[in-house]
Amino acid sequence: MSLSCGIDVGGTKIAGAVVDAKGAILEEARVESPATDREAIEAAIAGLVADLRTRHEVDSVGIGFAGYVDAGRARVLFAPNLAMRDLDLKRELEEQVGLPVVIENDANSAAWGEFAFGAAEDVDDLLMVTVGTGVGGGLVLRGELYRGAYGVAAEIGHLRVVPDGHLCGCGNRGCLEQYGSGTALVREARTAAAGGAEQVESLLARAGGDPSGIHGALITEAARDGDPFAVDLLASLGRWLGHGIASLTTVLDPAAVVIGGGVSEAGDLLLDPLRAAFESQLIAPTHRPVAEIRLATLGNKAGVIGAADLARR
Repeated sequence: MSLSCGIDVGGTKIAGAVVDAKGAILEEARVESPATDREAIEAAIAGLVADLRTRHEVDSVGIGFAGYVDAGRARVLFAPNLAMRDLDLKRELEEQVGLPVVIENDANSAAWGEFAFGAAEDVDDLLMVTVGTGVGGGLVLRGELYRGAYGVAAEIGHLRVVPDGHLCGCGNRGCLEQYGSGTALVREARTAAAGGAEQVESLLARAGGDPSGIHGALITEAARDGDPFAVDLLASLGRWLGHGIASLTTVLDPAAVVIGGGVSEAGDLLLDPLRAAFESQLIAPTHRPVAEIRLATLGNKAGVIGAADLARR
């Protein structure tokens, strides 16, 4: 059976896996990410692949990046959290690893993983929304990954939802990820804590009294324990995402929307208000089929599974 290596390159770690043709992971490995050093990043990727190849007959490599990748799946145009700018990474890595290499956007890789082996195996049209530090997106239309004319489609986190809103890392204001991401969740909680809001006292106590100690997993934990403020924070996040997804659905008409990323671990605390907001904003919801909002099933492995399968194909 054909084996491929999937690599997920992030700002803090580089994760790799050997994946078979059925989407099963045979072995995983990871190393720290030297995010500010391009040559060190390449060396780390090549080293990870070489190590996995000592135990498995791998015949291709798929690599997912958080950033813009060209339509040829070869050149990293821009990776905001990595030292990668207009770089033909495919050529450089193929020289180092001696195998065919495919470069892909990380959310595209996750979307393909969920489409081919996960929550959306039964549909041909999928919108993937990854909710973590930012908001990422991936599209599968009529059974094919949609990249757009230049390879940079589905950057849904930068859909403008609030004119002149919060400044985004992309340079614009009011992007969806400034209201519907893990970063937004933590920002709102820390702002309330720093302002001495009474409703945040329980959450602040969990953080040892330090607003900077509040993080996404802590908010989710508090919400699961019934903390009203934490529940409201996740509900607000869900509503923003639901509104954005409704607008996207008006244009794309997917059969399913899969929610992944770290914040999705909040489950129904996020999904229930998201679904309600989505249906409230959808045009003519009682006179049309409504896309099903689903939770991703592959978790943080979707990216490496998807990247490996895309390389194999």
